[in-house]
Amino acid sequence: MVSRRPVKAARRDKPAEATNVVSNLDGVSETMLWTLYDRACESGRSDGVLTDHDSVRICEAIDYDFAGRFGSPDGSFAVRAAEIDHLIMRWLESHPDGVVVSLGEGLETQAHRVDNGRMQWLTVDLPAAIEFRENFLKPSKRFHHIAANALDLAWANEIEPTADVFIVAQGLFMYLEPTAVKRLFADLAARFPKAELVFDVIPQWFSSLTMWGVMKTPRYLLPPMPWGIDADNIGACLREWSSGVETVRLLEYRAPRGWPKVMEDLLCMNPANKRYLPCLVHVTFA
Repeated sequence: MVSRRPVKAARRDKPAEATNVVSNLDGVSETMLWTLYDRACESGRSDGVLTDHDSVRICEAIDYDFAGRFGSPDGSFAVRAAEIDHLIMRWLESHPDGVVVSLGEGLETQAHRVDNGRMQWLTVDLPAAIEFRENFLKPSKRFHHIAANALDLAWANEIEPTADVFIVAQGLFMYLEPTAVKRLFADLAARFPKAELVFDVIPQWFSSLTMWGVMKTPRYLLPPMPWGIDADNIGACLREWSSGVETVRLLEYRAPRGWPKVMEDLLCMNPANKRYLPCLVHVTFA
Protein backbone atom coordinates (compact mmCIF):
# COMPACT_ATOMS: atom_id res chain seq x y z
CA MET A 1 0.00 0.00 0.00
CA VAL A 2 0.99 3.65 -0.17
CA SER A 3 2.97 4.68 2.88
CA ARG A 4 1.69 6.96 5.61
CA ARG A 5 4.11 9.71 4.72
CA PRO A 6 2.26 12.83 3.56
CA VAL A 7 1.63 12.93 -0.16
CA LYS A 8 2.77 16.08 -1.87
CA ALA A 9 -0.29 17.43 -3.66
CA ALA A 10 -1.08 20.89 -4.95
CA ARG A 11 -3.86 23.29 -3.94
CA ARG A 12 -6.48 21.08 -2.30
CA ASP A 13 -8.64 24.09 -1.45
CA LYS A 14 -10.20 24.45 -4.91
CA PRO A 15 -13.96 24.15 -5.41
CA ALA A 16 -15.32 20.68 -6.06
CA GLU A 17 -16.74 21.54 -9.48
CA ALA A 18 -14.64 23.92 -11.56
CA THR A 19 -16.16 25.49 -14.67
CA ASN A 20 -14.89 27.71 -17.49
CA VAL A 21 -11.31 26.88 -16.54
CA VAL A 22 -8.79 28.58 -18.83
CA SER A 23 -5.75 26.52 -19.77
CA ASN A 24 -2.26 27.92 -19.45
CA LEU A 25 -0.70 24.64 -20.57
CA ASP A 26 1.79 24.56 -23.42
CA GLY A 27 4.40 22.26 -24.90
CA VAL A 28 4.19 18.62 -23.85
CA SER A 29 1.78 19.48 -21.02
CA GLU A 30 -0.80 20.69 -23.55
CA THR A 31 -1.02 17.19 -24.99
CA MET A 32 -3.14 16.22 -21.98
CA LEU A 33 -5.92 18.32 -23.56
CA TRP A 34 -5.51 16.52 -26.88
CA THR A 35 -5.89 13.06 -25.35
CA LEU A 36 -8.72 14.27 -23.11
CA TYR A 37 -10.64 15.56 -26.13
CA ASP A 38 -10.17 12.29 -28.01
CA ARG A 39 -11.48 10.21 -25.10
CA ALA A 40 -14.41 12.56 -24.44
CA CYS A 41 -15.53 12.53 -28.08
CA GLU A 42 -15.22 8.75 -28.25
CA SER A 43 -17.25 8.39 -25.07
CA GLY A 44 -20.06 10.41 -26.67
CA ARG A 45 -20.40 8.05 -29.63
CA SER A 46 -22.96 5.23 -29.72
CA ASP A 47 -20.26 3.01 -31.26
CA GLY A 48 -17.46 4.31 -29.05
CA VAL A 49 -14.69 2.00 -27.83
CA LEU A 50 -14.49 3.72 -24.44
CA THR A 51 -17.00 5.01 -21.89
CA ASP A 52 -15.41 7.91 -20.02
CA HIS A 53 -17.98 10.24 -18.47
CA ASP A 54 -15.33 12.03 -16.41
CA SER A 55 -13.49 13.07 -19.57
CA VAL A 56 -16.72 14.49 -20.99
CA ARG A 57 -17.32 16.42 -17.76
CA ILE A 58 -13.78 17.81 -17.70
CA CYS A 59 -13.77 18.70 -21.38
CA GLU A 60 -16.99 20.69 -20.96
CA ALA A 61 -15.53 22.56 -17.99
CA ILE A 62 -12.47 23.87 -19.86
CA ASP A 63 -12.66 27.08 -21.88
CA TYR A 64 -10.63 25.88 -24.86
CA ASP A 65 -11.12 25.47 -28.60
CA PHE A 66 -10.42 21.74 -28.75
CA ALA A 67 -11.66 21.22 -32.31
CA GLY A 68 -9.86 24.27 -33.66
CA ARG A 69 -6.64 23.25 -31.98
CA PHE A 70 -6.59 19.50 -32.53
CA GLY A 71 -9.00 18.89 -35.41
CA SER A 72 -11.32 15.90 -35.69
CA PRO A 73 -10.59 13.14 -33.13
CA ASP A 74 -9.91 9.68 -34.53
CA GLY A 75 -10.39 7.66 -31.34
CA SER A 76 -6.86 6.24 -31.27
CA PHE A 77 -6.08 7.63 -27.81
CA ALA A 78 -9.35 6.17 -26.55
CA VAL A 79 -8.38 2.74 -27.91
CA ARG A 80 -4.98 3.05 -26.23
CA ALA A 81 -6.61 3.94 -22.91
CA ALA A 82 -9.10 1.08 -23.19
CA GLU A 83 -6.33 -1.45 -23.80
CA ILE A 84 -4.46 -0.25 -20.72
CA ASP A 85 -7.72 -0.34 -18.72
CA HIS A 86 -8.03 -4.04 -19.54
CA LEU A 87 -4.46 -4.76 -18.46
CA ILE A 88 -4.95 -3.00 -15.12
CA MET A 89 -8.29 -4.65 -14.40
CA ARG A 90 -6.82 -8.10 -15.08
CA TRP A 91 -3.89 -7.30 -12.79
CA LEU A 92 -6.24 -6.10 -10.04
CA GLU A 93 -8.03 -9.44 -10.11
CA SER A 94 -4.94 -11.04 -8.57
CA HIS A 95 -3.68 -7.92 -6.75
CA PRO A 96 -6.88 -6.26 -5.45
CA ASP A 97 -5.04 -4.16 -2.86
CA GLY A 98 -2.20 -3.23 -5.18
CA VAL A 99 -0.77 0.18 -6.05
CA VAL A 100 -1.12 1.55 -9.57
CA VAL A 101 1.39 4.29 -10.37
CA SER A 102 0.56 6.51 -13.35
CA LEU A 103 3.50 8.59 -14.57
CA GLY A 104 2.81 11.84 -16.44
CA GLU A 105 -0.91 11.21 -16.12
CA GLY A 106 -2.22 14.64 -17.04
CA LEU A 107 -6.04 14.58 -17.20
CA GLU A 108 -6.37 10.82 -17.64
CA THR A 109 -9.33 9.46 -15.65
CA GLN A 110 -8.24 5.82 -15.75
CA ALA A 111 -8.35 5.39 -11.98
CA HIS A 112 -12.10 5.93 -11.96
CA ARG A 113 -12.69 3.56 -14.87
CA VAL A 114 -10.82 0.62 -13.32
CA ASP A 115 -11.44 1.23 -9.61
CA ASN A 116 -12.20 -1.94 -7.65
CA GLY A 117 -12.85 -0.06 -4.40
CA ARG A 118 -9.65 -1.36 -2.77
CA MET A 119 -6.66 -0.37 -4.89
CA GLN A 120 -4.39 2.62 -4.29
CA TRP A 121 -3.66 4.99 -7.18
CA LEU A 122 -0.66 7.29 -7.38
CA THR A 123 -0.58 10.05 -9.98
CA VAL A 124 2.90 11.51 -10.61
CA ASP A 125 3.17 14.60 -12.78
CA LEU A 126 4.83 17.99 -12.94
CA PRO A 127 3.54 20.65 -10.51
CA ALA A 128 1.71 22.68 -13.19
CA ALA A 129 0.00 19.54 -14.49
CA ILE A 130 -1.07 18.45 -11.00
CA GLU A 131 -2.40 21.92 -10.27
CA PHE A 132 -4.49 21.88 -13.45
CA ARG A 133 -5.66 18.31 -12.81
CA GLU A 134 -6.94 19.20 -9.36
CA ASN A 135 -9.45 21.60 -10.85
CA PHE A 136 -11.41 18.48 -11.80
CA LEU A 137 -9.93 15.41 -10.08
CA LYS A 138 -9.25 15.68 -6.37
CA PRO A 139 -6.85 13.48 -4.40
CA SER A 140 -8.37 11.25 -1.73
CA LYS A 141 -7.41 8.51 0.72
CA ARG A 142 -6.91 6.06 -2.14
CA PHE A 143 -6.20 8.41 -5.05
CA HIS A 144 -2.96 10.28 -4.40
CA HIS A 145 -1.22 13.08 -6.30
CA ILE A 146 2.50 13.78 -6.26
CA ALA A 147 3.78 16.93 -7.96
CA ALA A 148 7.19 15.78 -9.17
CA ASN A 149 9.26 14.87 -12.19
CA ALA A 150 8.72 11.19 -12.99
CA LEU A 151 12.44 10.86 -13.73
CA ASP A 152 13.26 11.56 -10.08
CA LEU A 153 12.31 8.39 -8.26
CA ALA A 154 11.93 10.22 -4.96
CA TRP A 155 8.19 9.74 -5.55
CA ALA A 156 8.75 6.00 -5.06
CA ASN A 157 9.44 6.63 -1.37
CA GLU A 158 5.68 7.04 -0.95
CA ILE A 159 5.14 3.34 -1.74
CA GLU A 160 5.60 0.58 0.81
CA PRO A 161 8.45 -1.77 -0.19
CA THR A 162 6.16 -4.82 0.05
CA ALA A 163 3.39 -3.39 -2.14
CA ASP A 164 2.29 -5.01 -5.38
CA VAL A 165 2.89 -2.38 -8.05
CA PHE A 166 1.64 -1.79 -11.59
CA ILE A 167 3.21 1.17 -13.42
CA VAL A 168 1.57 3.04 -16.31
CA ALA A 169 3.53 5.43 -18.51
CA GLN A 170 0.92 6.43 -21.07
CA GLY A 171 1.96 9.08 -23.57
CA LEU A 172 5.22 9.81 -21.75
CA PHE A 173 8.33 8.03 -22.99
CA MET A 174 8.27 9.42 -26.53
CA TYR A 175 8.62 12.98 -25.17
CA LEU A 176 11.81 12.11 -23.27
CA GLU A 177 15.36 12.01 -24.56
CA PRO A 178 16.50 8.44 -25.33
CA THR A 179 19.05 8.49 -22.51
CA ALA A 180 16.32 9.57 -20.06
CA VAL A 181 14.03 6.73 -21.18
CA LYS A 182 16.84 4.22 -20.71
CA ARG A 183 17.68 5.54 -17.24
CA LEU A 184 14.05 5.66 -16.08
CA PHE A 185 13.33 2.15 -17.34
CA ALA A 186 16.41 0.72 -15.61
CA ASP A 187 15.57 2.60 -12.40
CA LEU A 188 12.00 1.25 -12.39
CA ALA A 189 13.20 -2.30 -12.95
CA ALA A 190 15.68 -2.00 -10.07
CA ARG A 191 13.31 -0.23 -7.69
CA PHE A 192 10.22 -2.38 -8.35
CA PRO A 193 11.20 -6.02 -8.86
CA LYS A 194 8.13 -8.18 -9.62
CA ALA A 195 6.20 -5.10 -10.77
CA GLU A 196 4.52 -4.75 -14.16
CA LEU A 197 4.91 -1.79 -16.51
CA VAL A 198 2.93 -0.71 -19.55
CA PHE A 199 3.91 2.12 -21.88
CA ASP A 200 3.36 3.10 -25.49
CA VAL A 201 5.93 3.71 -28.19
CA ILE A 202 6.05 5.42 -31.55
CA PRO A 203 8.14 4.14 -34.48
CA GLN A 204 11.48 5.69 -35.31
CA TRP A 205 10.25 7.28 -38.55
CA PHE A 206 7.55 9.24 -36.76
CA SER A 207 9.92 10.35 -34.01
CA SER A 208 12.28 11.73 -36.66
CA LEU A 209 9.40 13.49 -38.40
CA THR A 210 8.36 15.30 -35.20
CA MET A 211 11.90 16.53 -34.70
CA TRP A 212 11.59 18.31 -38.04
CA GLY A 213 8.10 19.59 -37.17
CA VAL A 214 4.61 18.21 -37.79
CA MET A 215 1.50 20.40 -37.91
CA LYS A 216 -1.47 18.44 -36.54
CA THR A 217 -3.68 21.32 -37.68
CA PRO A 218 -2.87 24.82 -38.92
CA ARG A 219 -3.02 25.87 -35.24
CA TYR A 220 -1.18 23.04 -33.53
CA LEU A 221 2.43 21.95 -33.95
CA LEU A 222 3.16 18.57 -32.38
CA PRO A 223 5.80 18.72 -29.64
CA PRO A 224 9.08 17.01 -30.56
CA MET A 225 9.14 13.30 -29.69
CA PRO A 226 12.83 12.42 -29.35
CA TRP A 227 12.43 8.72 -28.54
CA GLY A 228 11.03 6.33 -31.08
CA ILE A 229 11.67 2.64 -31.67
CA ASP A 230 10.41 0.11 -34.18
CA ALA A 231 8.44 -2.76 -32.70
CA ASP A 232 10.88 -5.48 -33.79
CA ASN A 233 13.68 -3.85 -31.76
CA ILE A 234 11.81 -3.36 -28.49
CA GLY A 235 12.45 -6.68 -26.73
CA ALA A 236 16.20 -6.71 -27.31
CA CYS A 237 16.50 -3.05 -26.38
CA LEU A 238 14.72 -3.41 -23.03
CA ARG A 239 16.71 -6.50 -22.06
CA GLU A 240 19.90 -4.62 -22.87
CA TRP A 241 18.77 -1.81 -20.59
CA SER A 242 17.98 -4.07 -17.64
CA SER A 243 18.66 -7.67 -16.63
CA GLY A 244 15.49 -7.49 -14.52
CA VAL A 245 13.16 -7.94 -17.50
CA GLU A 246 11.21 -11.19 -17.35
CA THR A 247 8.69 -10.86 -20.19
CA VAL A 248 7.98 -8.33 -22.94
CA ARG A 249 4.64 -8.39 -24.74
CA LEU A 250 3.61 -6.06 -27.57
CA LEU A 251 -0.05 -5.05 -27.92
CA GLU A 252 -1.50 -3.40 -31.00
CA TYR A 253 -3.90 -0.50 -30.84
CA ARG A 254 -5.45 1.12 -33.88
CA ALA A 255 -7.75 3.96 -34.79
CA PRO A 256 -11.29 2.53 -34.75
CA ARG A 257 -12.60 4.22 -37.88
CA GLY A 258 -12.04 6.79 -40.63
CA TRP A 259 -9.04 7.45 -42.81
CA PRO A 260 -6.49 6.63 -40.08
CA LYS A 261 -7.97 3.12 -39.87
CA VAL A 262 -8.01 2.75 -43.66
CA MET A 263 -4.34 3.76 -43.91
CA GLU A 264 -3.31 1.43 -41.09
CA ASP A 265 -5.27 -1.47 -42.60
CA LEU A 266 -3.56 -0.94 -45.94
CA LEU A 267 -0.15 -0.80 -44.30
CA CYS A 268 -0.81 -3.99 -42.34
CA MET A 269 -1.67 -5.96 -45.47
CA ASN A 270 2.03 -6.73 -45.27
CA PRO A 271 2.49 -8.03 -41.68
CA ALA A 272 6.13 -6.93 -41.69
CA ASN A 273 4.97 -3.32 -41.77
CA LYS A 274 3.40 -3.57 -38.30
CA ARG A 275 6.79 -2.68 -36.82
CA TYR A 276 6.33 0.82 -38.24
CA LEU A 277 3.14 1.50 -36.24
CA PRO A 278 2.70 2.63 -32.63
CA CYS A 279 2.07 -0.08 -30.05
CA LEU A 280 1.80 -0.78 -26.35
CA VAL A 281 4.56 -2.58 -24.46
CA HIS A 282 3.69 -4.69 -21.41
CA VAL A 283 6.70 -5.65 -19.30
CA THR A 284 6.99 -7.83 -16.22
CA PHE A 285 10.09 -7.52 -14.06
CA ALA A 286 11.75 -10.59 -12.60
